[in-house]
Amino acid sequence: MAVKSTLVKIRVGSKHYEILVDLELALKLRKGEPVNIQNVLLANDIFTNHKTGTKAASADLIAAFGSSDLLAVADRIVKKGDIQLPQDYREEQQENKKKQVIDWLVRNAVDARNGRPFTPQAISAAIDQVGVNITNLPVDQQVSVISEGLKTILPIKIETKKIAITIPAIYTGKAYGLLNQYKEKEDWLSDGSLKATINLPVGLQMEFYDKLNTITHGAALSQELKQPDAETKKK
Repeated sequence: MAVKSTLVKIRVGSKHYEILVDLELALKLRKGEPVNIQNVLLANDIFTNHKTGTKAASADLIAAFGSSDLLAVADRIVKKGDIQLPQDYREEQQENKKKQVIDWLVRNAVDARNGRPFTPQAISAAIDQVGVNITNLPVDQQVSVISEGLKTILPIKIETKKIAITIPAIYTGKAYGLLNQYKEKEDWLSDGSLKATINLPVGLQMEFYDKLNTITHGAALSQELKQPDAETKKK
């Protein structure tokens, strides 16, 4: 695979600095992955203007970063600076995220009129027609907003299960954020524990319970609640 290069830029005071890096490795280092800064750099210089080849003076580096050491300064620039994302890279990432969203909806959404799943082509066309904004957030954090947007032209419904969950008082602080994403109602019990009813997309159950069990060390109690079908609701 060919190395994709890009610049990382940072402004400190009245001066700005640039380094040439391997894009993929720079992004990994920014995320906290164990990457050697020496492998990230594609040019062993700190520039004030890479285009003209103008290099930063040691005195300026010391004033700006407290060091003129190439690797130390470069590491800080990658972690704090602005990584320039090439247009083709942004388009590729956007297309990959769109595919993830489509795959999720194919597995978890149905036609509200007949309960049948949609084809990937139908969902993709609807996304393009509505102009839904797909972001870099994890798919599970944006599918609700996306599906609401699609409802303007597509009778889409996310398959969910209603679940009652009780969290012991000692874990409520850490678990609340997880429950809050899907919470329909909550009741705080006299012993400080939390009983919540959530409406959870079917496709997220395994991931949800993994996170919940990690937080509560398996101490949370859950019970799936039967939802009335359409005929029962009419009565």
